[in-house]
Amino acid sequence: MALILAFAVAVVTAPLAGRLARRVGLVDRPGPFKVHRRPVPYLGGLAVLAALLGPVAVSRPAVLVPLVAAAALGLADDRAGLPARLRLAFELAIGGAVAVAAGGDSPGRGLLAVVATVALVNAVNLLDGLDGLAGGTVAVAALGFAVVLGGDGVTLALALAGALGGFLVWNRPPARIYLGDSGSYLVGTALAVLLVDAWGEGMSTAVAALLLVGVPVADTTVAIVRRLRAGRPLLVGDRGHVYDQLVDRGRSPGAAVLLVIAAQAGLTVVAVLVAALTPLAATLTAAVVIGAAAATTLAAFTAPPGRAPR
Repeated sequence: MALILAFAVAVVTAPLAGRLARRVGLVDRPGPFKVHRRPVPYLGGLAVLAALLGPVAVSRPAVLVPLVAAAALGLADDRAGLPARLRLAFELAIGGAVAVAAGGDSPGRGLLAVVATVALVNAVNLLDGLDGLAGGTVAVAALGFAVVLGGDGVTLALALAGALGGFLVWNRPPARIYLGDSGSYLVGTALAVLLVDAWGEGMSTAVAALLLVGVPVADTTVAIVRRLRAGRPLLVGDRGHVYDQLVDRGRSPGAAVLLVIAAQAGLTVVAVLVAALTPLAATLTAAVVIGAAAATTLAAFTAPPGRAPR
């Protein structure tokens, strides 16, 4: 029910959010790091938030605090372009709210909540570079969380998958609305909640959860390593993300999106299998998969400009 309700709400509210974005001037205009050729409205995050409100309010209302705060922070960033230090301070505060809402009484899970929130908010934001990419990738991951989790975490995971599915009706190429920072920060925070939930359900589920956030984390890692190798500032954007390089190497944007989503789908299948193993077997299997995927990805996508493998 959470999946169906969230899907329906997102399908209905996304075009309304797009109209509002155009009215108030919150549109993404073409630029040097953009692939679109016409202004596209932001505020898709408002549709995703609206879709999550009902299921989350019923199952675990405390989680609404960090989710709404993340969407508000992203909206402010969409509107004014917040300084990095100020944005980081708010992200840490949102991570604290995740710790309170989902971390329980465990200091370790509380610290994980803060670190995961900051990491995944920025990872999803960086992944949101092609039509349907961030939404499709996280929707697949959310379905995986719905399988491996128990309790109220399932409701959030299904609602997130449904909300993003409904949003993708309007965000699929050519996109008629974008998540914007409000959406990417919201989705990243929801992923952080699910990750913390997983770490409260035992080692097998915990290591499976690492695979479920594999693609956003991998893309961010590639961006950081590649900028370091090229001697570029870490906080200055470029077109060196995995999906950008796939396009530069001859794939169409649509094909690049499908390849990245397929990679997350593969990791999700492995995660579901890992969650059913004993803790030792799960840890060893996840370590092998993560190690192999990391080595392959770093070798393929972190070469300095002009030396990238073809």
